[in-house]
Amino acid sequence: MLFYVTLKREHVMPILHASYKDIKKTAKRTLRNKTLKSELKTETKKFIELLSSKKMDEAKKAINDLLSKIDKAKSKGILHKKTASRKIARLMKRLHSTKTIPNVK
Repeated sequence: MLFYVTLKREHVMPILHASYKDIKKTAKRTLRNKTLKSELKTETKKFIELLSSKKMDEAKKAINDLLSKIDKAKSKGILHKKTASRKIARLMKRLHSTKTIPNVK
């Protein structure tokens, strides 16, 4: 098996045997991180869409799922803890701001 590390568009062969394993681990972790980040983005878009269509009951259920996924990503180290708290704060602010808008007729 040949593994190459791509650095600045150059292919480098690892020298140590343990480096092969490191390359495999990095690829596996990168794939996991990308899928979870993508999942967070799609869940966020769904939540914002629910808010814009004024479906508050469904939005409250969606925010609970979204917050748990953000917390899980934070605990796994996929998101930095301050990034996660900032995202949560902004989502909650958006939820509360749409709740308090009075219906003007």
